[in-house]
Amino acid sequence: MTSFDQEPLINPNRLLQDYYASLESRIGYRLVLGGTRHFGYYDADTYWPFPIKGALRAMEERLFDSLGLESGAKVLDAGCGVAHVAIYMARKGLHVQAIDVVNRHIHKAQRNIKAQGLEDRVTVRKMDYHHLDGFADESFDGVYTMETFVHATDPEAAAREFFRVLKPGGSLALYEYDHADLTATPNVKVSLEQINKYAAMPALNRFGPGILQRIIEEAGFEEVVVKDLSINVTPMLRLFFVMAYIPYLFIRLFRLEAWFVNTVAGVEGYRGRHLGRYVAVSGRKPSSLVK
Repeated sequence: MTSFDQEPLINPNRLLQDYYASLESRIGYRLVLGGTRHFGYYDADTYWPFPIKGALRAMEERLFDSLGLESGAKVLDAGCGVAHVAIYMARKGLHVQAIDVVNRHIHKAQRNIKAQGLEDRVTVRKMDYHHLDGFADESFDGVYTMETFVHATDPEAAAREFFRVLKPGGSLALYEYDHADLTATPNVKVSLEQINKYAAMPALNRFGPGILQRIIEEAGFEEVVVKDLSINVTPMLRLFFVMAYIPYLFIRLFRLEAWFVNTVAGVEGYRGRHLGRYVAVSGRKPSSLVK
């Protein structure tokens, strides 16, 4: 049984809360990305990544296209941040149920939605995507994440919940990161593990070749497609590298990585870009299930 009257179960995740509460994250996301928390999309590599706002909206348009839903469809935004993506989806005609586990995000998301006059199309509530007990089976036409599935502590459980709350024939779109086999590059592996620790991305440690697709397929999804969009985010990744490089030298010198993980990721992510990928994973719940 599901009920909005019951307090939803939230996994304790101090690292995630600390990451989004950090001064670096709060200032960085605000100043560089206007509060948005995802990469921008560029049609081709370029050394001039501006205007950034246009690239951010272009990535959201890619996500909308991946869902392939008609106007009026109901979707779940699993990890909505301050609701910039949810607002874009609502403007495209979707009805969005947005969830997040960070109180600051929830409050800011509600203000953003109200400011846009979209309260009738976007609803926000505090909920953990590992535990979607507040939603009945087959509640949504679509589910999406925008660079939030990497924060999962149990991606298999989250994928099963996505499958459960989707209607038969419903679509899934995950815009996330994965990486190559790092066995032959132990220094890169150690660096990635450190970044994932302080940025609260434990799932990314596991997302080696084919793992993300396998998790989605084992949850029951079919027609799973993985598209590599790495070249399309390279302009923004390069921008982060340029902005972060000088501070990064001092952060390394004074061993301050735990407090400035975004800066570290900006430099080391660009240096190791040939071993990492930005991927768009899409799939569909079968239209009919054998019970």
